[in-house]
Amino acid sequence: MKIAVIGGNGLIGTQVVKILTEGGHEAVAHSRASGLDLLTGQGLPEALTGADVVINLTNSPTFDDASPAFFQQSMDNLLAAAAAAGVGHAVILSIVGAELVPDLVYYRAKVLQEDILKAGPVPYSIVRATQFFEFMEAAMSWTADENAVRLPATLIQPMAAADVAQAVAEVSVGSPLAGTCNIAGPDVFTLAELGRITLITRGDPRPVVVDESAGLFAAASGDALIAKDGDDAIIAPTTYQDWLAR
Repeated sequence: MKIAVIGGNGLIGTQVVKILTEGGHEAVAHSRASGLDLLTGQGLPEALTGADVVINLTNSPTFDDASPAFFQQSMDNLLAAAAAAGVGHAVILSIVGAELVPDLVYYRAKVLQEDILKAGPVPYSIVRATQFFEFMEAAMSWTADENAVRLPATLIQPMAAADVAQAVAEVSVGSPLAGTCNIAGPDVFTLAELGRITLITRGDPRPVVVDESAGLFAAASGDALIAKDGDDAIIAPTTYQDWLAR
């Protein structure tokens, strides 16, 4: 099976390409570095020629008000090119609970991306994942200083990027879902609790101060960002402690 991986040089994309290649598929990474530009459509016809599946792992360069326009333009271009090339399956990576955090424009933009795919001409699958372990350092840096790290008590169910990549790869080689596959980490934490675990593990003496207004995830309330009982979510195997130990 020939699979075009758009955004194939990123955190998830590189691992998806590796998994698919090791599985005997012809997985080809495409990105701006290889001459593909989703916003202009440059390189799309060439990237999708002969492809059975296209996986779109590109992301908006910002989390602000520009993100909806990015997803609108990039998805319009991708789906038009995929339909013209006869691609039989389009896959995107989205976020568990994105529609439950309307105060974040980036999350609204991800829901827009899903809606465009659902209404498009190409059979599709959506993989929705919870937050990545790899983003914890960035989440702490947004509201940290030399004395403390401020984090909200937002509930999260984080997972390893490697487990996300595995799920994306498995969905991409199956039949189109015409729906969503939800994946989540094995444990639920508050973001503040996860921050404390991270700091202790790396020997950082700074305390974590619970601040319900701190950072991006302060906009999420209740259980918005965790897998719900009705989601039939796949629970990933890697724990945060095991990931830290590696």
